[in-house]
Amino acid sequence: MGQKIDPNLWSDDPEPHLMGGKLPSGEIVFPMPVGDAAEGVEPYKLSRHGRLWSWTTQGFLPKEPYEGPGSGPEQGPPDFVPFLLGYVELPGEVIVESRIVGADLEDLELNMPMKFCIVPFNDTYDTFAFRPLRAAQEQAA
Repeated sequence: MGQKIDPNLWSDDPEPHLMGGKLPSGEIVFPMPVGDAAEGVEPYKLSRHGRLWSWTTQGFLPKEPYEGPGSGPEQGPPDFVPFLLGYVELPGEVIVESRIVGADLEDLELNMPMKFCIVPFNDTYDTFAFRPLRAAQEQAA
């Protein structure tokens, strides 16, 4: 595995969790606020399971500075591969924007169960994503 794309984005547990924050009001937010915005906010381990709330496909190169797979001055134009992007509702907590892995666009359904996972972002860094629960179960088998 690579380095975390952000050292505070998920926990270092054997089964990692995204790290959100619990505001003094009790509201859960993601990501965990930093700096002055973090005052009075308690770190909060978000659920590893949720339901797909909405989704789309990222079919064009993100705006600069894109540093994903295949990018870099020595490599010429980035070797961009379209990817799935969605919102996953973590019931009773928050809705998280995330890459969706382990599925094709036509496989996705409203409210389908999703599971948190760690995936490579590029050759150096890892990032988080969610995958359909059935794909996560098949990968574990």
